[in-house]
Amino acid sequence: MPRIRKQRVARETIANAHALRRQQTPAEKILRRRLRDEQLSGFKFRRQLALAKFIVDFGCTSRKVIVEIDGDTHAEQREYNANRTRELAKERYRVIRFTNSDVHRNLTGVLDAIRKECQRTE
Repeated sequence: MPRIRKQRVARETIANAHALRRQQTPAEKILRRRLRDEQLSGFKFRRQLALAKFIVDFGCTSRKVIVEIDGDTHAEQREYNANRTRELAKERYRVIRFTNSDVHRNLTGVLDAIRKECQRTE
């Protein structure tokens, strides 16, 4: 497996990630309770993870999977989100997105989709 270079993360980005950890949305709190402590098939997720110039909602660095929970404002940010996904893909991360509604109405389905993405091999 080729070695992936570790990027430095700006202090400001790290500070923003810490602030976001204290301001989680209800959907993020629900998902966090199910992803923490390697509860999902032993996969370790970190929340509000700083990667390069971005902060992602949840990341499993060992499997290169990013989970984003999009609220209402993300509908207006399609181009930004697409660019962000392309940038993260350059670092071999796979981004999967869910809405707040998905988490609230179909948590089991969301967790199954995350598990399958983590189990996927390239």
